[in-house]
Amino acid sequence: MTEAFTPAERGALAPYFSTLDGPVFALVNLPEVVKGALFARYSRSPKSLRRLFLDEFAGEFEAGGDGGATGRPPAPGLARAEELYARVFVEYGDDSVAQLGGVHLACEGVSNVLTKVLEWGRLMAYLEQSTRYVPYDDQPGGRYRYHVPAELAGELRARYVRTLDRAFDTYKAWLPRLREHYARAFPKAPEESDGVYRLTIRAKALDTLRGLLPAATTSNVGIYGSGQAWEQLLLRMRAHPLAEVRWYADEMLRELRTVIPAFLRRVDVPARGGAWSAYLAETRVAAHATAGRLLAGVSPEGRGEVTLTDFDPDGELKVVAAALYPAATLPDDQLLELARRLSPDERRAVLAAYVGARTNRRHKPGRAFERTAYRFDILGDYGAFRDLQRHRLLTLEWQPLSPRHGWEAPAAVEEAGAVADWARVLTDSAELYDALVAAGLPEVAPYAVAMAYRVRFYMHMNAREALHLIELRTTPQGHPAYRRICQQMHRLIAEQAGHRAIAAAMCFADHSEVALERLEAERATERRRQRR
Repeated sequence: MTEAFTPAERGALAPYFSTLDGPVFALVNLPEVVKGALFARYSRSPKSLRRLFLDEFAGEFEAGGDGGATGRPPAPGLARAEELYARVFVEYGDDSVAQLGGVHLACEGVSNVLTKVLEWGRLMAYLEQSTRYVPYDDQPGGRYRYHVPAELAGELRARYVRTLDRAFDTYKAWLPRLREHYARAFPKAPEESDGVYRLTIRAKALDTLRGLLPAATTSNVGIYGSGQAWEQLLLRMRAHPLAEVRWYADEMLRELRTVIPAFLRRVDVPARGGAWSAYLAETRVAAHATAGRLLAGVSPEGRGEVTLTDFDPDGELKVVAAALYPAATLPDDQLLELARRLSPDERRAVLAAYVGARTNRRHKPGRAFERTAYRFDILGDYGAFRDLQRHRLLTLEWQPLSPRHGWEAPAAVEEAGAVADWARVLTDSAELYDALVAAGLPEVAPYAVAMAYRVRFYMHMNAREALHLIELRTTPQGHPAYRRICQQMHRLIAEQAGHRAIAAAMCFADHSEVALERLEAERATERRRQRR
């Protein structure tokens, strides 16, 4: 039933609600704190949202409009909303209220060490400048795009700058040579457009050379998150040992408070946010000290690039039981026993019906696939890690970046004659890392490490997330490094875990060899442009 409003009420509501006549509507032109406060009151009132707005917020107009210059209306009820947040959120600690407003924030010029800190939270959305599509051969303001840590001074700082400048000089010198190498190796087909071919060759060269770039290379990151997500991110950043991370935390807090000040009142309150950040810092130091004491002198055993370290031998059977659950009236344990008695063909039939005829990878099976999980230990180059780390719904943790696991070099590096330069940059990187550690700066040392060096990390995921990850990251346009990792994951699920029906459901996992990864993607983009 739709509520009726008087003409005067409709006039007051119209600037802030997408429609006044239906039961579904969007809130527009309202500060985040007002939206959040409205929803907070919504949960404790029998009134409709638009009626709450009229009764409790619309009468409290404050400065904030632009006098009609662009049609932006004044902000209503800010004082009321701030007061409500102070009472509900700060005094009573109702964290769910902090989920009701969000902010888009841009963080520019951040290192690839800091991007991993920013992108840790599961419940935020991120877009990051990509080394696959953006060349790093320019020098805005007369210097290459990399971060110089504030912790460095004197000769050590000068050595750091010299070493990274040489790495970028090498990257810059080889970029046109690699483009020429790939143009010779993959001549343009007569029917191919110049634009598609040029972008494909450039992407291939950038993919190859990104391993020369250090982790200090800067990027731009766009983030969207709720007030609660921002609070948790800032608490972690303020506890971080790196000056860059703490500096950005202060800058972010200042800017966020211009948009959602009430959401972030606890961050620097000593007894609240201060205590939380101190807890995070203390546990981090204690965990590292304990690990250092217990693991001293223990060297890693040889492993492949991808190791399936944990899985449930009965996992596929449990997925069958979970697939039957929403269509049954039986309890979970009884369905599990029934699934044990089914023949292999009957189990495959259950999963085939549950998965259905998937016509593209965006058709995802349901939550039954969350009934079993896989844990992979991965030793891949830092560039591939950066791409895989963005899958936040799974559980992912990584070890400190260092040169100790060696580097990877694409075959084209040798084919194009770049091996000597590649090795020199990687050796310089390792020597600078060692110098930073010797100077008592182990937390700063990863800035110096080139992205071709391997880092160890694990990914723990249920079968549903594995399906999404493997199908997405094995598409032909993907980077060869992470395509290879995810192809191995798929094979291990089928062969080591023995979950062949689950692996078969991942029907868009692509194991093909691709010469020019971006070619089909650029062709598709060109076709879309032509249709417009």
